[in-house]
Amino acid sequence: MTRRASPRLGAYAGLAGLGLLAALVLGLPELVVLVSPFALLLAVGVALGRAPRVRVQARLGRERALEGEEVPLELGLTAETAVEHLEVLLALPAGLELPAEENPVGLTLRAGEERTLELGLRCARWGAYSPGEIVLRARDRLGLFMWEEVVDRREPLRVYPRPERLLSLLKPLETQASSGNQVSREKGDGIEFADMRGFAAGDRMRRINWRASARRGELVVNEFHPERNTDVILFLDSFSELRGPGEGTLDLTVRAAAALAERYLARKDRVGIVGFGGILRWLLPASGLVQLYRIVDSLLDTEVVLNYAWKDIDVIPRRTLPPKALVVGLTPLLDERAVRALLDLRARGFDLAVIEISPAPFVPAAPGEAEELAHRLWLLERAALRYRFEAAGVPVAEWRDGTSLAGPLEEVSAYRRHARVSRG
Repeated sequence: MTRRASPRLGAYAGLAGLGLLAALVLGLPELVVLVSPFALLLAVGVALGRAPRVRVQARLGRERALEGEEVPLELGLTAETAVEHLEVLLALPAGLELPAEENPVGLTLRAGEERTLELGLRCARWGAYSPGEIVLRARDRLGLFMWEEVVDRREPLRVYPRPERLLSLLKPLETQASSGNQVSREKGDGIEFADMRGFAAGDRMRRINWRASARRGELVVNEFHPERNTDVILFLDSFSELRGPGEGTLDLTVRAAAALAERYLARKDRVGIVGFGGILRWLLPASGLVQLYRIVDSLLDTEVVLNYAWKDIDVIPRRTLPPKALVVGLTPLLDERAVRALLDLRARGFDLAVIEISPAPFVPAAPGEAEELAHRLWLLERAALRYRFEAAGVPVAEWRDGTSLAGPLEEVSAYRRHARVSRG
């Protein structure tokens, strides 16, 4: 431990020094008797002031948690020497919290004593953390010296975004050739009835509709829609964000991406990620539980990186955007580079839908007539930006903090059901 002098030691030394100096200058030996207790106290404190030795162990209850959950953390303290006053402080990164009465903790340890502190870490925000940096601060019995040591017992902790309840998902315009749970628009082998037609050579006998054949006087077979899977690309705009006192648009973007990835993968679709921002990140489409963990782990590293370079979708690897893929853009529509990239995807024929992570709740109107007018003009600019997408045949739905994601998804689905299909 690193030893430092406490303010009490300086005060005692100052009093003893001033008393001795005054006794010499004024020739008053009585002052020596007056300050001798302070000098004796200093001598005893220096002689007995030895650094305490404390061993520390830390163990997290689990390595993964959801936003809002509490993760148990055990701190094991073993005193090799007696410690009169020990303070234990757990240095926490932003996003993890402890009650104020639990951090720091003050205690006294006898030589050889073992003590276990049970703490509950509250996961306030998603992210990848390494809690376990512990600051030990000890004082001697007289309070003359203070020892401090930083012990590194960090362990990985991954906090995933809290799940969003989704009643339905966006259906693609076209499906892939692989089997899945999505009913295709095409006709083939499946269980969803599509149409009836006349019998042709090569048709299976079990597909004959005998009732319809009896009514028409000729053999009629049933046609079905096959069950296929979908390639879904989640396009995350991380060029910029707006934040409030608690959350920001990036938090909502990550939460929406995690919820959509989980639901699409549960439907046996293939899901990929494109993080389009200051740093380009991508994850090739795949399916299964392993892909879900890959996606969520990659989302935990999402952050806004300042970059003034102009980027377009040509920098994205082609395998990341397979043909016939449904691209779901999650963006606050704050940076023109992301807007141009999404419109470029639509111009190249991709099936695109945009969920606008609305920054409006994070930018309240300032008091004043001019400020209110500026705020209204800004909202009108955002409405004009949404019209640019709709003019290109791209549905846009606004998602605000505090509301369910199911609403914007249903709004986009309704637009896609009733709007005329435009193929680039």
